[in-house]
Amino acid sequence: MKEKDAGMRIRVERELRDEFLKICRAQDRPAAQVIREFMREYILAKKSKRAGHTKNTGGRPAAPGGQG
Repeated sequence: MKEKDAGMRIRVERELRDEFLKICRAQDRPAAQVIREFMREYILAKKSKRAGHTKNTGGRPAAPGGQG
């Protein structure tokens, strides 16, 4: 596994955080591990959707010639 050498600080609603931590504890999983998993899955999903597109156009395929 790669070394974890970068941090992120985010702000969320207290209720969202509390419910998330409660579920993580119930599953005996560290919250950071779950967030890393979400991040990896999100990246894979976005990369697979963009495959074949040369320009991000808000979810629309790129126009011929890469314009749009």
